[in-house]
Amino acid sequence: MDLSTVKNLPTMFFEQAARKGDKPFVWSKIGGTYSPVTWREAAATAARVAAGLRANGVAPGDRVALVAESRSEWPIADLAIMAAGAISVPAYVTNTVADHLHILNNSGARAAIVSTRQLAKTLLPAAKDAATTELVVSIEELPADEHPAGVTVKTWQDVQDEGGEGGDGDRIVAAARDIERTAPSCIIHTSGTGGAPKGVTLSHGAILCNVQGAADLLESLGLEDEVFLSFLPLSHSYEHTAGLFFPVAIGAQIYYAERVDTLATNMVEVRPTIMTAVPRLYETMHQRIVAGVARSGGLKAKLFHLALDLGRRRYLEPASLSAVDRLKDSLVDKLVRDKVRERFGGRLKALVSGGAPLNHDIGLFFTALGLRLLQGYGQTESAPVISCNLPHDCRLHTVGPACTGVEVRIADDGEIVVRGENVMLGYWGDDEATSEVIRDGWLYTGDIGELDDDGFIQITDRKKDIIVNSGGDNISPQRIEGILALQPEVGQAMVYGDRRPHLVAVLVPDAEFMENWATAVGRDGDLAALADEPEFQEAMEAVVDRVNADLQVIERVRRFVIARQPFTVENEMMTPTLKIRRHKITAEYGDALEALYGHS
Repeated sequence: MDLSTVKNLPTMFFEQAARKGDKPFVWSKIGGTYSPVTWREAAATAARVAAGLRANGVAPGDRVALVAESRSEWPIADLAIMAAGAISVPAYVTNTVADHLHILNNSGARAAIVSTRQLAKTLLPAAKDAATTELVVSIEELPADEHPAGVTVKTWQDVQDEGGEGGDGDRIVAAARDIERTAPSCIIHTSGTGGAPKGVTLSHGAILCNVQGAADLLESLGLEDEVFLSFLPLSHSYEHTAGLFFPVAIGAQIYYAERVDTLATNMVEVRPTIMTAVPRLYETMHQRIVAGVARSGGLKAKLFHLALDLGRRRYLEPASLSAVDRLKDSLVDKLVRDKVRERFGGRLKALVSGGAPLNHDIGLFFTALGLRLLQGYGQTESAPVISCNLPHDCRLHTVGPACTGVEVRIADDGEIVVRGENVMLGYWGDDEATSEVIRDGWLYTGDIGELDDDGFIQITDRKKDIIVNSGGDNISPQRIEGILALQPEVGQAMVYGDRRPHLVAVLVPDAEFMENWATAVGRDGDLAALADEPEFQEAMEAVVDRVNADLQVIERVRRFVIARQPFTVENEMMTPTLKIRRHKITAEYGDALEALYGHS
């Protein structure tokens, strides 16, 4: 596949749609059953919506916000905005009114598209107060008494009807071919793990560069009739590129998962061939699998652990397997690994992990169970993919070599810096912030790492997240948090201690462990009730002691507090892509954490 001559994303889509015709493109659950939209239908709707936006005053270069859950209309709306020559501004469905107002004002959005009445409840008040937002298009009709003053509200169908008059859709498809590869395609706001989101402006070429890299990476697997299961928010750059435009480029089908808690069921229904996910998903699935095996016990548990042991040895030290070991390995492949693969649909060619560092033990766990798990690396500012492991050469302690068209080097202080077409045009309206991270054409990632002799990147820490204790030692909080979260008793963790003498932590106990403990001692299993229970704290302290035994002295967690509630997207302690928001958690538990130092 050669995308070097493709000028822009909507033209790539329209040309692919002309080839694919009436074959299924995107699938959404409607009435409990997956229902498809064909390539031809999607292209026709996108062209009409694009023409309708133009008829309503949206001009090339204008920004249009998009607020919708993952559904068939999402990619159609995104492509329509771009086909109109405008710039798409995706926003998370979990945003508050204040969040939406920030994004609308930051981008100067002229219009917005929203999917449901429920999501409109937070978008419409923001649109009313925004300086530039004049039009809101609703996929589902909104009652007239909910339309805010000063904002024109139209339905998705109305805009299509206005755009379909006189063959305007055809003219849009033709005009889209003139959009330059270097033009802005979208503004994707950072997830806000450390403060107010910034608007990352990505060109059409940046995403096309990423798509080319993904195609080259997975080409050896045979990219034909692929099926993707999408569950990450499409407003996140990872899913926007890897879960939308990469499938478009290779003519794949995309199914949208209903919810995170139905993902296991959807996998069996859809039987995906390629899937992108974040480490938190793999951590959750690891916990569920391990808990299920523990409950089964007996021969099933013995066979499972044998499969794990042999699989790990086969990856780490293949020469250590004797002829008998290889025979056993073949046997447990049928008895154990086939069943694990069936839980993922049974025909996965690859799972790709990105968005945050993958714990090495988690990667080794799934690899040993016969699943190809490729860890990649990137950030929103690089569209977002920088590197990824190779199907034929997966080194779990690394994030693989740089993708096609991407150049990587290590700065003198160890920071990973990147150059290529994938690098953002800049932060929208913020030249000062842009100049801090892009210097002489190089994107300074804020990550610390090393390159091996083959160009594989090993990330050792996040520059901004490094804890420097009062003794001047540099400590990786993510590494310790990952080890804590691997314990069956721990669901989530955040480590704290910058400029302090030692580390402390906030721990969220595993829900099943907590329930079992409370049942065994006859207590209330509610997290808030157990947080101050001395006996429960002792149980959690034993877990921390177990972890500390394998850590260096400076990495050990001396004391901890038990969270009153899990870290979730809803309470804003996690981003929509399930990364912890340190500043939010610190704001909630900072006083309690600081108080721990008074008891040292």
